[in-house]
Amino acid sequence: MLHAKGPLLTVDVGERTATRTEIDDLLEETVGGRALATALAHDRIPFDADPFGPANRAYLSTGPLQQSQMSFTGRMNMTGLSPLTDGLVSTNAGGYLSRNFVETGISVLELVGESDVPLAIHVTDDDVEFEEVPDLEGALVSDVSEHVAETRGLGPEHCIAIGPAGENLVRFASVMTFDSRAFGRGGLGAVLGSKNVKCVTFSGDAEPPVEIPNPPEMDIHREAAESDDLMRRQGTTGGTEFINDNFALPTRYFEEYEFEHADAIGGNAVEEKKYKKGACSACAYACKLPTRDEAEGIETEGPEFETVYAFGSVQGVGDVVDVMKANELCDQLGMDTISAGVTVAAYLASEDAFGDAELAQEVTEQIAYREEIGDTLAEGVDRCHEELGVDNYTVKGMEFAAHDGRVLHGQGLSYAVANRGADHMYASMLSLEYAGQLDPEGTLGKAETLVEQEERNAFRDTGIVCAFGSDYVTDDRLETLFDASLEELLAVGERTVLLERHFNNQRGFDREADDLPYEIPDLEDAVAEYYDARGLTDDGTVPEATLESVAPSAD
Repeated sequence: MLHAKGPLLTVDVGERTATRTEIDDLLEETVGGRALATALAHDRIPFDADPFGPANRAYLSTGPLQQSQMSFTGRMNMTGLSPLTDGLVSTNAGGYLSRNFVETGISVLELVGESDVPLAIHVTDDDVEFEEVPDLEGALVSDVSEHVAETRGLGPEHCIAIGPAGENLVRFASVMTFDSRAFGRGGLGAVLGSKNVKCVTFSGDAEPPVEIPNPPEMDIHREAAESDDLMRRQGTTGGTEFINDNFALPTRYFEEYEFEHADAIGGNAVEEKKYKKGACSACAYACKLPTRDEAEGIETEGPEFETVYAFGSVQGVGDVVDVMKANELCDQLGMDTISAGVTVAAYLASEDAFGDAELAQEVTEQIAYREEIGDTLAEGVDRCHEELGVDNYTVKGMEFAAHDGRVLHGQGLSYAVANRGADHMYASMLSLEYAGQLDPEGTLGKAETLVEQEERNAFRDTGIVCAFGSDYVTDDRLETLFDASLEELLAVGERTVLLERHFNNQRGFDREADDLPYEIPDLEDAVAEYYDARGLTDDGTVPEATLESVAPSAD
């Protein structure tokens, strides 16, 4: 099976040491990306670790396709113990980092320990340098990029960085790359903040050691370049009006299902503000959204659909420029737009202030610096909803994505059982329900489909393939690219999901955690069906015999 190559680089930021360890056997079993990082995290993060403690570890990993020039591969994976959910979380980001990471010759970076001063870490193909950067304390993400450019001659495509939110341990702080691309969900920016790591750069001249089969690589690239998909023009916002009109667009902190100003913040409105094409590394699809509004002097990348929801409909804000401002604010401060926007919406609900975009932006900034009400909101909805007097719209502590499980019942089931909580990318049942391939009504009989979707997405994040490339990187092409059957690829995904769940089980997650804050049909029975299909106990835990049969060794 095709897999990433290169050693594990372990950086202890407290001891200021860097150690390269050959992990060829583990790479053969896990391929790379999310599966590799999950196996390492499962074996090397103590089950009782504090997410903000030195024993927590953050993994940045690549897959074999990042060593190609194929479209839909300009992404990387990040994994760690989440301060938001208190379980394992993996998140991925696009941009231009992956090829620069590959040129350092490693397959995965592991950060452990805790520094007593802010650090910039510089990784090359033959060295690791530790730079104390007290002057960057409190710096915005773009300020970090300017420092790296001035002192190292490297652009933001060589860098991961955190903003003030990460430094101040906001539980949904993101890790940023290329200034505007986010390892967003789960708060890994706060994990780097707890370690006092402000940024890590990657540069080198190592030759990519993986050969990618051709013609699939070039066929995919050509088809991406010739595509006339709406997403190439409007990104994920192209579905805003369709979802609002035919399903549900959560509005005013989930009080309503439809937003009367959806057209003012949706795909057409965003496309009107788009001023050039944007892409990820080596990708001809170019679906990103560089936008600007000259009247307000705002320039950003996005917003994508989830941000349109989180700082638009769910806050009752109906002006796309206001959403753009919030998007740029979150990028600069280093925060996940979904959790930040929903948490601000909870505050607006408590103040009867829906639609007040100026207040929303003010509170967003207060969150990043933990000032005034921001100190409370920085903990996330699960930890502050009682103080606000609002409902707790989270699963496992994670705020909901836009795709409403009260209408898309398969997606609702996915939210309930997903190891990282209310995240739409964990199984993407929504894509089948929107397309009419799966009836959105009801939960029973959907468990087998959900299991396969989880495993497909886990392997997608392992390879690594962009979610938007599914129409191009088809099953038969995956089999050719990875020199393996689909069953073998899904088995890698299965191991990953089970290792995540087992880790979370050891931290107290069981049947009680697999629930929703609202009612959908037959949820309890559907969860039981999922447990049976996944081979779990009645309490939602992974049997030790099952774990032993699937778990690769990370030693």
